[in-house]
Amino acid sequence: MVFKYIDILGESTRSFEDAVQNAITETAKTVKDIRTAEVMKMSAVINSDKIVEYQAMVRVAFKVFRKED
Repeated sequence: MVFKYIDILGESTRSFEDAVQNAITETAKTVKDIRTAEVMKMSAVINSDKIVEYQAMVRVAFKVFRKED
């Protein structure tokens, strides 16, 4: 069995947890069989001394399927 990793940046105006979930939800639309997600980095966009956006860099692992000949 072989797995591949990709890094995804999730964003949310509500929370870091939502940013991670958004990353997984959007990734799952085009990537099948996601197995793990590791939060690599969290950051926030600030405007007028307030957080306006939460960001989460997420490393997603998924199973690689071979195309049958």
